[in-house]
Order: sequence, then structure tokens, then C-alpha cells
Amino acid sequence: DATIYEQIDTALHTEFVGYDKCESEGKIVAMTTETELADVLSEGQTGTIVTDSTPFYATMGGQQGDKGVIKTAGAEFTVEDTIKLVGDKVGHVGKVTSGSFKLQEQVTLQVDEKLRKKTCQNHSATHLLQKALRDVLGTHVEQAGSYQDAERTRFDFSHFQAMTPEELYKVEAAVNAAIDKADPVVTKVMSIDEAKKTGAMALFGEKYGDEVRVVTMGDSVELCGGTHVKNTADIRQFKIISESGVAAGVRRIEALTGENVMNYYHRMEKNFRQAAVAAKTDPDSLRDKILSMTAEIKKLQGELESMKSKAAKEAAGDALSQVKDVNGVSILALRVDGADMNALRDLSDDLSAKLKNGVVVLAGELGGKVNLVTKATEDVIKKGAHAGNLIKAIAPLVGGGGGGRPNMAQAGGKNPAGIDEALAKAEEALRGMLG
Repeated sequence: DATIYEQIDTALHTEFVGYDKCESEGKIVAMTTETELADVLSEGQTGTIVTDSTPFYATMGGQQGDKGVIKTAGAEFTVEDTIKLVGDKVGHVGKVTSGSFKLQEQVTLQVDEKLRKKTCQNHSATHLLQKALRDVLGTHVEQAGSYQDAERTRFDFSHFQAMTPEELYKVEAAVNAAIDKADPVVTKVMSIDEAKKTGAMALFGEKYGDEVRVVTMGDSVELCGGTHVKNTADIRQFKIISESGVAAGVRRIEALTGENVMNYYHRMEKNFRQAAVAAKTDPDSLRDKILSMTAEIKKLQGELESMKSKAAKEAAGDALSQVKDVNGVSILALRVDGADMNALRDLSDDLSAKLKNGVVVLAGELGGKVNLVTKATEDVIKKGAHAGNLIKAIAPLVGGGGGGRPNMAQAGGKNPAGIDEALAKAEEALRGMLG
């Protein structure tokens, strides 16, 4: 709860010493549990420790805060998040895993170096990415938000349309070329006026103090308070995994660096090999196999459709012998199981043509569901018959609903047990329409 942090002495502040080291000594100047200020934090307790100096970077400017441990000779605190508190204080949020901690105690603070390294790789790559995007897309590109942790970098930027595969390739290649150049990452603290003279990229709308930190790597020059690799070569490699729109005029790129790129390729290769096995081919032939399988599926679907229509017609048998007369109008109400909606529609067209004048009602079960189709010819519509209203009258008997035009309608249902009753009711419903 943020209100607990407001109770910490406003005169206290934390010096950040983590730009060039991941371990340092410090003194505990404030502690909180989840609900109140504390003089002691004991084993099992969750809370926040504030020290007078720290190598832990607090979440800021899109860069995720460090994780690690705070130790004394007899106690250990696992830092799960590092946050910025009011008045230049840094809060180490986590849990006491052994022993206890007291106010004013000297502690050793150790950042998880592996996670820090990965986060730095992603953060430094983001600077190179912004430069590459401006070079490839144009100087209208400006940062609209970013996030980096140990897993990936996410960069939002102003651009008016989706990037093409060619543009993405050029940007990715430009970032990897900058990594290969092995430029040292140089950081200098200077006045805001001096920084402007260097041409450093600043975030629009961001408030900067009198002194700012300018981070230069090759052609990229930006104002930035975050942690970085020492040389662009330390990033090792860069891979864009997605590009998407997040708001009007704002695009988002997600990318990986370092060993995360190799892990990504290993996953892709594994999936690729499994896909090849499933398709009963080798990876090199997978594309051709998929194309031939797609063509085969299309051909079989066509054959299946014609077989269904044929089966539906055969199931209807000598249907015309089952035609009944309702007030001078012919009605043919048939049960045709195993036919899908397309097959029933084709059959209704066929029977309607043979009937010449009258109403056709078809119903059948397929996979535990019901398909219903009704059709009425023009001359019987003039007498009051209406295919859509006929469907409305009988569909509830098969647990469904539907409707349609006077000449043709269809519906689905969930209760096959009601099919025969629905077909019987079709005659009664038609009689009501004809008056």
C-alpha cells in the first residue's frame, strides 16, 4: 500500500551506486511490513527495506527493477522487485527467507547479475532499435513507451501503418550490424543545454532535471537513466518477434536479445521438426507437403459434398409418392438423416423443381444436432404459404429456432427426438397459413 511508504521520513534518500557494480554495502534506514513501518523484519515476513545506498536499479523509464538478495551474517532477504519511492528513496520489496533485519543495520546488497545482464542487453538494444527505426522509417518515429526486463524488450513508437516484412528485416539487420560494430557504450552526466548540443534523443513531454545522463553507443545518442551493457557486442544478437498496432498511429515491436534469441530458435526448430513428423515428411520438404495436403483436402471436401448430396437424394428415395395435399397445396415433409445443411438445401431445390408447385420440408439428424430446411414455390406463396413462418412454427419442437424468406428458410436444433413431430406439425402449420 503506497500510503505506508508516505510515512517514511522524507529527509531520507538512497544513493544509487549500481551503474558499474552489482554488489555493495549499505545501511538500513527504513523498513515496512505490508501494512506499517517496522523496526524489525523477521523470517517469513513480507516487506520493504530502504537503504542509504544500493546497487539495485528501481523500475523506471520502462526498465524493470533489479532482483537479488540483501544479506547480513545471519539473515537473508529475497528482493522480488525494486521500486522508486518519494524523495529519491529506493524500496527493495520482498521476503525475509532467514534470520531477521533491524533498523540501522549494515547489510550487503547483491543484484542478480544474470538477470541484470539480460535486462541491460534488452535496454541497450532498445536504443539501437530506435535509431534503426528512424533510419529505416523516417524521423517522425518517436518513442511512445517502452518496457525491458530479462526476457524481452517492448518498444512503442509513432508510425502510421504496419511495417512491411522488408522494413522489419532492414531494422533487425541494422541493429545486428550496430551490435557487430562493438562500439563502447559511453555515459556522461551533463547539463540539459550541453545534452541538447549533442543531439541526444529526449522523450517528448518528459521532465528532466538540470543535469542529465547521456548514453552514446555508435550513432545512437539518448538521454537515459537506465543501466546498460559496456559494449554493443555484449548484446550478442537481436531478433524481432512481433510488430503490431496498439493505438492510432502507434506501433509496437517486441524483440529478444542474447541467449533468449537462441532459446527462441531452439523452440522454433523443435516445433518445426514436430510439424514435419506430424506431416510424415522431413523439415526441408514441409512446405511442399503442406501445399499438397491442402490441395488434397480441398479435393476430398468437394467429393464429400457431392457424396452427401447424393446420399441425401437416395435417402429421400421415391419421395414424390409421399406428397400430401393440404387445402389444394402439395406438401412434401421428409426425414433425411446424415445430411448437412448444404446437402439439405440442394435436395430441397431438387425436390421443389420436381414438385413444380408446393412446399418442401426437410429435417434430419447429423452428429446429435438437427438441420431443418423449408422451401415454397411462388404460386403457393401467393396463396399464403411462407417458408420462414413454417420454420418458426416447427423449429421449437427440435429445440431450435430460425426463420427466413417466404420462399426459403432454415434452422438448427438440439433435440433430434422431436424431428418426426416437427414434420407432422408442418402440415398443420401450412393449413393455418392457407386458411
